[in-house]
Amino acid sequence: MTEDKIDLIGLSLEEISETLINKGLIQSKEKFRSKQLWHWLYFRGETDFDKMTTVSKDLRKKLKDHFVIQRPKIKSHQISKDRTQKWLLELNDGNLIETVFIPEENRGTLCVSSQVGCTLNCKFCFTGTQKLVRNLTSSEIISQLLLAKDNLSDWPNGKDRKISNIVFMGMGEPLYNYENVKNAAEIMGDKEGIQLSTKRITLSTSGIVPEIIKWGNEVDSRLAISLHATNDELRNDIVPINKKFPLKDLIKACREYPRSKNSKRITFEYVMLKGVNDTAQDARKLVKLISGIPAKINLIPFNPWPNSPYECSSKEEIKKFSDIIKNAGYASPVRKTRGQDIMAACGQLKSSSIKIRKSELRANG
Repeated sequence: MTEDKIDLIGLSLEEISETLINKGLIQSKEKFRSKQLWHWLYFRGETDFDKMTTVSKDLRKKLKDHFVIQRPKIKSHQISKDRTQKWLLELNDGNLIETVFIPEENRGTLCVSSQVGCTLNCKFCFTGTQKLVRNLTSSEIISQLLLAKDNLSDWPNGKDRKISNIVFMGMGEPLYNYENVKNAAEIMGDKEGIQLSTKRITLSTSGIVPEIIKWGNEVDSRLAISLHATNDELRNDIVPINKKFPLKDLIKACREYPRSKNSKRITFEYVMLKGVNDTAQDARKLVKLISGIPAKINLIPFNPWPNSPYECSSKEEIKKFSDIIKNAGYASPVRKTRGQDIMAACGQLKSSSIKIRKSELRANG
């Protein structure tokens, strides 16, 4: 029964070694066996123990008795006219998440989810209309990348890899699932496995201030801040977490963020909402707010969703806004909208999972 077996995906190399030793499958002097297994899991993407030919037949049989290598089920797979791909994935408990692959000329970016639903309720984000169901495990987070690599024929790793960048910008607030996201990021960046440089991993947060500095000290990735407003009154309204962690505290954390080689510049994400936050005055306030912070500002045209309360700023307003930022010395790219026709664009991800009360689970159990 797979229910009694341990999923190897999401365990660190050290955890795999300890588990194999504790189950009596290897001796402490045979930790190289764990590295062999790691190579098959994360360099070759193998899911069948029988095909792991560098592992002895006896150990392969024992591995099958104790472990599984799982991927989420694909409920639907959509491909946009611009070649963006979106997978709706079903987890073991029936919950659903979405993962998006964005191909570009010189790179491919995978947008992964960290939670089922979201607790932040940002007004411009479709995911925010879905209540938080639960955190994803490290296995469920890393499996999004493995499944995408399966479907894109992106094994084994090489110079021409299709997925070159990871962004934690899917469903959920990653810093509210700190340990699982951290474990997944470290596995993604392991040099013996997937070999995805952590400078190509970006964590996006709406501003969970206590965890920002901690993340910077522990994980050498890039950081993106979902800012979207230049004053507390507006940000309290459209990004409600600001009531708990106001702008002065968020900007202070950004100023103190560790400046390692991979995180010299913070990316501030700013969704352009018509008549809400898109004036020349807003642009000048934004420049003043982040003054002195090594940064770039990503301007994101608002992507509509059913019954959304906002419209996207006009191209003219976005250009004026961008020009003011550029003239102040900051890079200010306007993010190209991708996958809008399949609801895969920024702020459009949502699954149909519904939080079930514990009492209901007991009644149905």
